[in-house]
Amino acid sequence: MFRDWFFNLIYIVILVVFSPLLFYRALKQGKYRSGFKQKYFGRIPRRRHVLAKAGSVDFPDTKVVWFHAVSVGEVNLLRPLLKLIRESQRDWHCVVSTTSLTGMELAVKLFGEELTVFYCPLDFSWAVDKAMQRLRPDLLVLAEQELWPNLIHSAKRYGSKVAIINGRLSENGYKKYLWIRRFIAPMFRQIDKIAVQSETYAGWFHRLGVSVNSIQVIGSMKFDGAKSDRHNPETQHLKKLAGISEDDIVFLAGSTQSPEEKYAIDCYEHLKVDFPRLRLILVPRHSERFEEVAALLEHKAVFWQRRSKLCEVSENGGRNTEKSSFSDSGIDTVSVSDSGILAGESSNKSVTPRILLVDTIGELGGWWGTASIAFVGGSMGKRGGQNMIEPAAYGAAVCFGPNTQNFRDIVDLILRDEAAQVVHDQYEMEQFVRHCLETPEMIEQFGDRAKKLVERQLGATKRTLEMLEKLL
Repeated sequence: MFRDWFFNLIYIVILVVFSPLLFYRALKQGKYRSGFKQKYFGRIPRRRHVLAKAGSVDFPDTKVVWFHAVSVGEVNLLRPLLKLIRESQRDWHCVVSTTSLTGMELAVKLFGEELTVFYCPLDFSWAVDKAMQRLRPDLLVLAEQELWPNLIHSAKRYGSKVAIINGRLSENGYKKYLWIRRFIAPMFRQIDKIAVQSETYAGWFHRLGVSVNSIQVIGSMKFDGAKSDRHNPETQHLKKLAGISEDDIVFLAGSTQSPEEKYAIDCYEHLKVDFPRLRLILVPRHSERFEEVAALLEHKAVFWQRRSKLCEVSENGGRNTEKSSFSDSGIDTVSVSDSGILAGESSNKSVTPRILLVDTIGELGGWWGTASIAFVGGSMGKRGGQNMIEPAAYGAAVCFGPNTQNFRDIVDLILRDEAAQVVHDQYEMEQFVRHCLETPEMIEQFGDRAKKLVERQLGATKRTLEMLEKLL
């Protein structure tokens, strides 16, 4: 009890200190407003409601499995695993919780029709206890590095097993945990099983208090979730929507943070004259930055579109725009009305936008399939990198910045096989793109090595399910 309230006190202090920032983001960006009762009071769906939605009753062999995925990346991670469970475990009834608004939107989109989706309670003891009382899960499964002391302790107190899948720790996170190991070791000892991505992570978890018998090196599930066929329906739909022709060479900067979008735009500006078939697609990591990147584009001498307007053009019969095609070039032109789709053009001009800002959630996987050259963002700042497996699986020529500690083992594999390149600044990014454009064989060589690497790493999802089956 003392330990629970010790963490409660820490969380309350953090909330008080950061409350002005949280209030500002809630007011201006719409963050943190949704799911208030679920987050702060644990008012998640009850077990009987979960089973009723699944068309089942609570027989002795019925299992409720709670999967927690903090945001978009972790939600996507669950897709292949939940598909396997649906095919092989008829008496398992899965629920999915998430923390972020974008994670919730994607989880509802992917799983909402079949599964119960809700916000995970914050790690206050009263909230997680109420959640456990209502749901009474047989197994709590946390994705990657979602380590919450009160949540794990409450799960064990109410009779649930606890597992971590695709387990990893950032190097900085591991060092911080070492400083407070005395306080968090009980939490690590309560974890029944951890499926880790590498031997390095296995050693780190063991030194933090997890029993050797509870750790299993399985590899990264993200390799299994990556698509490799560029002809998949989603990618083909997006290509048609954006008017991407077979002759176009797409440079895609995905999961980006500031100043990576600026680097990519400047790179495009410097290369577009020499390489007129080049197109740029920007996919910022967080939705609250869409307008920031749009403002950046408006101050540049470039023509650009929003992906949300493409949907409007395609699905609403050209209500705000009028599309036509040049038969000799195979590319689309858009005549702008008052919708403001393109920057820097008057309403009576016809232009060819070569830059696309993807201002929608959950489509990055499909857009990666359009890319010949890819930059994986979150790698030139303090974020620690983003998932570079998806563009690699499609066979793109991949580059990323030097700060990729969140994916250190995957990066080691990719760099060992010369399947990607590290770029340290805007100049190196531009040189990488230029070399790819000047030497198309370079794209093919990088892509071939990347696809073969991904193929060799498949199977972690199946091994993860086998581990969870043994727990239940």
